[in-house]
Amino acid sequence: MAPSSDLLTRAVAKLIPKDLAEKKIASGQKLRIYWGIDPTGNKIHLGHSVPMRKMQAFADAGHEVILIIGSFTAMIGDPTDKGSMRQPLTQEQVKQNFESYKEQASKIFDFKKIQVRYNHEWLEKLGFDDVVRLGSNFTVQQMLQRDMFVKRMEEKKPIGVHEFLYPLMVGYDSVVLDVDCELGGTDQEFNMLAGRHLQQAMGKRDKFVMTVKMIEGTDGKIMSKTSLNCIYLTDEPKDMYGKLMAMRDDLITSYMECVTEIPMDEIKRVGKEIKSGQNPRDFKKFLAYEVVRMYHGEKEAKNAEEEFTRIFSQKGAPDDMPEIKAKKGELLMDLLVRAKMVTSKSDARRLIDQKAIHLNERCVESIDAKAEEGMVKVGKRKFLKII
Repeated sequence: MAPSSDLLTRAVAKLIPKDLAEKKIASGQKLRIYWGIDPTGNKIHLGHSVPMRKMQAFADAGHEVILIIGSFTAMIGDPTDKGSMRQPLTQEQVKQNFESYKEQASKIFDFKKIQVRYNHEWLEKLGFDDVVRLGSNFTVQQMLQRDMFVKRMEEKKPIGVHEFLYPLMVGYDSVVLDVDCELGGTDQEFNMLAGRHLQQAMGKRDKFVMTVKMIEGTDGKIMSKTSLNCIYLTDEPKDMYGKLMAMRDDLITSYMECVTEIPMDEIKRVGKEIKSGQNPRDFKKFLAYEVVRMYHGEKEAKNAEEEFTRIFSQKGAPDDMPEIKAKKGELLMDLLVRAKMVTSKSDARRLIDQKAIHLNERCVESIDAKAEEGMVKVGKRKFLKII
């Protein structure tokens, strides 16, 4: 369990307003806190785990914690950080996604301490006149302050009127729940402040907004499904370990803070030792082991560490390398797609351009390379035997 002193600091990017947050926490009263998600996918990555861990920390500290499932708002589509309109989901798709999501979330959440609500319960009851009244609390200029809208207008890309309604809908969640705090990623700041504004306008309690840090993925960009740079909770232990070992050294302490329970004093010590010239690889191994242990257990973490050491320190190959039979005249990249070693042909082309695919220890340089018997290595962690 994280110390209560970490509630307003650990993995936190902003508190808006900070003085209100500190006052509410100092009061010692039980606060009502929520986090809303639109389950647009059915896999949770370490980036998602940051607000989830903060939610659980509040629940462990005795506060009332509510997880809102966007069963209505997912049918609109949040424009946040999107260069084009997101495809809305049906309630059935949301339900299916959340079933898988909840199973994975149980690795972090104690659902005995966390309420789950669906926002279609109140949003689908609103009439057109209700929506108009909600909209009267905002101006078009306020909505256009969102960076992604400005960018789309500059690029002459469409902005749907329904996308303007999204902050109203998620803001109304705050009104219905009458919360003391809403938390989410830094990309959700606009939506969360819309909720704060609506709570004030409708005579509800004054809430503070907590934005949590967004971690970078395996390519150095913010971790997201669309960037194909995620470390998923469902990743096999050896893949999870390998991805963490492949990340940049300057992300070690950030990951320790945001996705583990390693004490902050220990993390600060690690940061000082890296700056003083200590080999960051040792701390990265400790981090990778800890994350795999959290999601797969001690035994799998130990096995993943041993295999990584054997393959990359001793230049070996995994014992359980998958096998596939090549078709006559088959292109290597088609075989890799079929074996699910790459996500698509375009993914294979990108890896070939990056000289990240090797066949029988030779770098594959052409997309027209044919599959042949032997061992394929994709990136630093994936191996395949062609028979």
